[in-house]
Amino acid sequence: MKPTAAVQARIRLLYHFCRLQLPSLRLGEAACVQHCQRAFALVQAKCPTTDWPTFLRNLHPLDWYLASACLEGDPRAWEVLFGASTGRPDCLLVDALRQRAARLYPRDEERQELAVADFWGHLLVADSPGSVPVLARYDGQRPLVPWLIRVFHNRNISQLRQESGVHALPEDDGLLPADELEDDQWHEAFRHAAREWLDELGDTERLILGLRIRYRLSQREVARLLGVHEGTVSRQTAQLRDRCLEQISRRLREQGWLGDDLSDLVRQEMASVLLDEPRLAADQLAGLLAARGRTMPALDPVPEDYGLPIV
Repeated sequence: MKPTAAVQARIRLLYHFCRLQLPSLRLGEAACVQHCQRAFALVQAKCPTTDWPTFLRNLHPLDWYLASACLEGDPRAWEVLFGASTGRPDCLLVDALRQRAARLYPRDEERQELAVADFWGHLLVADSPGSVPVLARYDGQRPLVPWLIRVFHNRNISQLRQESGVHALPEDDGLLPADELEDDQWHEAFRHAAREWLDELGDTERLILGLRIRYRLSQREVARLLGVHEGTVSRQTAQLRDRCLEQISRRLREQGWLGDDLSDLVRQEMASVLLDEPRLAADQLAGLLAARGRTMPALDPVPEDYGLPIV
């Protein structure tokens, strides 16, 4: 789908925004437009109904800009990527990969280092002729660092499964078991179905989803902020949960899902969707509350062991 004049203007604005935020990177405007079209094509290949406004609304611009600069061979971009933080105190991306490798290959330091070095090498170089390098598969629709960690994990799990009698340690960080996400097919399908569901939510539902579930305010606190009875929040939360399960289940079954129950999949995968969703960020929720004459309370950071006990 060729971008309209309005979309082209938004892409130019996006480019200049990224330049201001990451001035050390050297990515030309023409290359920026090209990478934007490439990322859009990746998303459309997975979800043909995606249009440019939806793509740009869900884009993580700085992560996408950084990955694009790396693909263009900018050494400054690689320095930024090497020093990227995972969001946990004093933990860089390379440290997170080493920790994951230690779990995948316990008591085998040589293979741990080889796994990390091999992954870095294939960020720009494809595994085999006709395949796509890791960074060239990044579509900008989620944060870059968690996505790279997931790709590293799935890549090594696939290698382990080809070796008879070798098993990785059990996961404890909320990722789906590898046998449920053979090649990320259902992970990607779920995210697109979840975004379609999020697109249909009204302002009140977004506030409940963001405040109650993403930031874990109590039912009473949310009711006070919205000026409604506590029972209303409880009822609307239950309705959100039921509609989420119903709609996402229907979309995945239309694509061939044969599992009996999607509840576990939703609970495990929805956490990352909600954390990635820009419309549920604190500043967006504050704007929705301000329109109602309400003030946003101080929110605690989302915990590292984020889960969805409500959904």
